[in-house]
Amino acid sequence: MIKRQAQSELTQLLEEFPAVGVLGPRQIGKTTLAETIAAAEKPEPIYLDLERPSEAAKLNEPEEYFEIHKGKLIILDEIQRVPELFQILRGVIDRRRREGFRTGQFLILGSASLDLLKQSSESLAGRIAYKELSGLTVAEIDHKTSADFERLWLRGGFPDSFLSKSDEASLRWRLNFISTYLERDVPQLGPRIPAVTLRNLWTMLAHSQGGQLNIAQLGNNLDVAAPTAKRYVELLEDLLLIRTLRPWSGNVGKRLVKAPKIYIRDSGITHALLNLTSMDDLLGHPVVGASWEGFVLENLLSCLPTGVTPWFYRTSAGAEVDLVIEKNSREKYAIEIKRSQAPSVSKGFHLGCEDLNATKRFIVYPGKERFPVTKEITAIPILDMMNELKDRK
Repeated sequence: MIKRQAQSELTQLLEEFPAVGVLGPRQIGKTTLAETIAAAEKPEPIYLDLERPSEAAKLNEPEEYFEIHKGKLIILDEIQRVPELFQILRGVIDRRRREGFRTGQFLILGSASLDLLKQSSESLAGRIAYKELSGLTVAEIDHKTSADFERLWLRGGFPDSFLSKSDEASLRWRLNFISTYLERDVPQLGPRIPAVTLRNLWTMLAHSQGGQLNIAQLGNNLDVAAPTAKRYVELLEDLLLIRTLRPWSGNVGKRLVKAPKIYIRDSGITHALLNLTSMDDLLGHPVVGASWEGFVLENLLSCLPTGVTPWFYRTSAGAEVDLVIEKNSREKYAIEIKRSQAPSVSKGFHLGCEDLNATKRFIVYPGKERFPVTKEITAIPILDMMNELKDRK
């Protein structure tokens, strides 16, 4: 399945920047998207998978290789495997600028954000634009029936998982995906980390989906020091497999919680780690509410305009808002996420909205109609909320 919106955005960025970076975990669809863009390019682009020794060898003399193919879009897949390329790309781009080649030179694909951003921020500042590729979202599935919606929630947004012939086949794909990351990808990124330990951590995070991060407790449960547990969490975040949602940091004169909330980004991976095969399994498991919250959160964040930072809000006095989005200096959204067909909010949400001076207040729920809950709060389907966040300026 091709992500048409992402394809359009990347094509536009290639018309504006010398280099464009696409970030996302393995198997999310980066290569398929790059191939689709390449098919429309003239002359035919060059594609190099840098995990293949035969293709990485073509860049033994990278500047000469890039010179030979000047005028063509060059696609570099899994570039974090060859981080020294960033400095070379900087020189190539700067020389080409002087020759009149200003945009659409390199499309860079990467599966690890921290190293990639660190390298490029040092070498390609002002020369590269980024697009983070999410899994399939509610807006991208072909039909909006309840069965398709539930299938996306259960199986997650990895295309191969979503399109599997059965729930059992989808679960097998995701379990294999998890094992491959732990046994092959993680060891390639740094110091040896026991696969069993990292899997235990990943599973603990699945059980506590959407909870506040407690590094000391995680360390105790894993029988490792807190700094080591912190490093493991950062690695999963670097691989774009988990998300930490930061607490609101504005000055509201309240005692705010300081620990971030942590989510496994793909709902299907959460369910695989907990061995939940079917919707019946999911609906009967204690994680169901937190899983729904994480699923909605990822869908909403996938359509945020560039530069908009999401937060959550919680005070020691009990005020709480699941998601805070400050669109601009005039619009501040307070969003509660509920799985009920008849959603309501607690006193804590009202208090949080007052503390934040929220201008828009919503409850995202799994129904199909938009309706007022109170004079100030609107219940809204997930797809409508995505359009609200995406379209309003």
